Amino acid sequence: MRSVNIHIRDISVDDAAGLLQLQKENRDFFESYAPTRTDEFYTMEGQLKRIQKQAEDRKNDQAYNFGIFTNTDNILVGTVSLFQVMRGPLQSAYIGYDLDRKNNGRGYTTDAVRLVVDHGFNTLKLHRIEAGAMTHNIASIRVLEKAGFQKEGIARQNVHINGKWEDHQILAILNPCAP
Repeated sequence: MRSVNIHIRDISVDDAAGLLQLQKENRDFFESYAPTRTDEFYTMEGQLKRIQKQAEDRKNDQAYNFGIFTNTDNILVGTVSLFQVMRGPLQSAYIGYDLDRKNNGRGYTTDAVRLVVDHGFNTLKLHRIEAGAMTHNIASIRVLEKAGFQKEGIARQNVHINGKWEDHQILAILNPCAP
């Protein structure tokens, strides 16, 4: 899946070194917006386990994880995921993403979110994709709004991040073609 500046694709074991480098270089930045990760996460073994788990989740229709790569040099600059896929009467999933700090502000995340939403609606036949962003993470909220998500409310003390429970702005997008 491709836009003008980036493309997204499944992450493979060949991407483990790049994924580890991305996570290590952005550890403090990512952990200021995401649940704290164990030290093992920041090892090659940890990233290989992560990639294996992602492959299992995809096979079981539970989650779809992609790397965000630049078109000019094919460098891994982030990740975007549809997770907690729920079938039956819900047909929904959550979306999450991270992008290398030095590549923020270039529209890469918005493009990646749009590509994944398109995949979720057209390929996976989801009805709804939901996101949560910490209420003070204006940049993330803006990414979602530019991709067509609409604010629905605040989930109070929703996720434990950096030792405290953080409120999250809940946003969602609905499949315009769903029956």
